[in-house]
Amino acid sequence: MSGVWVFKNGVVRLVENPGADAVEGGGRQASGVRRKVLVHSATNEVITNYAALESKLRSLGWERYYDDPELLQFHKRSTVHLISLPKDFTKFKSMHMYDIVVKNKNSFEVRDM
Repeated sequence: MSGVWVFKNGVVRLVENPGADAVEGGGRQASGVRRKVLVHSATNEVITNYAALESKLRSLGWERYYDDPELLQFHKRSTVHLISLPKDFTKFKSMHMYDIVVKNKNSFEVRDM
């Protein structure tokens, strides 16, 4: 993983594509900036919405939690893992993708688009 550490408003975070923050806000892609996509490994399908993601997660044994109206949350009974995602798919970032990949080894991968 590469990027630049940015200190802003008292918080340090890793920015994978420096200069892409302005691009992400408007939904446009700057030349040379690659966006990340979540891919279901078995079908090679790019996950483009939460309905598709939920279907894949359910087939892997994940159950949906409805406790927090601001989040989509999934839990797998056989583990202590919890996947928490923003309700709005446009706020679905690479950190959420990597969380899904780590908790579902060999089922998903993150690729540059």
